[in-house]
Amino acid sequence: MSDVVAIEQFVKQYKDLKTEIAKVIIGQDDVVNQILISIFSGGHSLLIGVPGLAKTLMVNTIAQALGLDFKRIQFTPDLMPSDILGSEILDEDRHFKFIKGPIFSNIILADEINRTPPKTQAALLEAMQERAVTVAGHHYKLSLPYFVLATQNPIEQEGTYPLPEAQLDRFMFAINLDYPSFKEEVEVVKATTSDTQAKVNALFSAQQIIDFQHLIRRIPVADNVIEYAVSMVSKTRPNGNVAADLVKTYIDWGAGPRASQNLILAAKTHAAVNGKFSPDIENVQAVANSILRHRIIKNYKAEAEGISEEEIIKSLF
Repeated sequence: MSDVVAIEQFVKQYKDLKTEIAKVIIGQDDVVNQILISIFSGGHSLLIGVPGLAKTLMVNTIAQALGLDFKRIQFTPDLMPSDILGSEILDEDRHFKFIKGPIFSNIILADEINRTPPKTQAALLEAMQERAVTVAGHHYKLSLPYFVLATQNPIEQEGTYPLPEAQLDRFMFAINLDYPSFKEEVEVVKATTSDTQAKVNALFSAQQIIDFQHLIRRIPVADNVIEYAVSMVSKTRPNGNVAADLVKTYIDWGAGPRASQNLILAAKTHAAVNGKFSPDIENVQAVANSILRHRIIKNYKAEAEGISEEEIIKSLF
């Protein structure tokens, strides 16, 4: 199958996938799109939203529709790295045997990742970056595709361990989840308070997703689009020569090279799901908000004047 035919096939399957997810998840179209773009780009996502917005249900539904294994880990202050990675036990023959932890799955929902100590956060990070874990000197590969979706509760900050910048940078997207509209909420209440349950069919296999991830990486990108993405990221660095005025005034630290890589990868996927064979500047702008939001660090002046990350990113276009 040629890559052109493969992309046309991908567009068709992607539409069916969105229809399948919409059986359970009402609205939140933008959020579902971003999670799927992140999965097909081979990145991870951070979901930021208040409790009760169906984050777990959304990830579970997406995992079912993609035909992947799904596990949820509830992060707590007393969670140890061995609780998520797994540990060695002595079996009845007095041999050490490794019992795999919940991290061995295709899609992991790391619930309230900011509620667990840095030690456990770091254990999850190795798995995210290396797609492998090391326990008691043994190296275990994780099955692909592998995707971590972490959630952060922005309300309660007492007794939390905010993710350090270096760890935030490993997430491709930071996705903000808002309350549903009035109409959507009415639909949600109707659907969730009746006795009927929608059945979600698996439309993909793990191998198909891996093939599509490779296909997306093969999409050609024009040099001017890559230069646009890199210059956009360069403009977020307050000490650089090309920094925008808004950045110099309100930003302490800008985004690193990983932001440029992610912008291009996500733009490729965004182009592919819309049936385009190569991304352009519009595709880069479409994904810029979620990719740069958690990578720019505002100073106290921005906080005091109520300047949002979105306003600063808009000024870079």
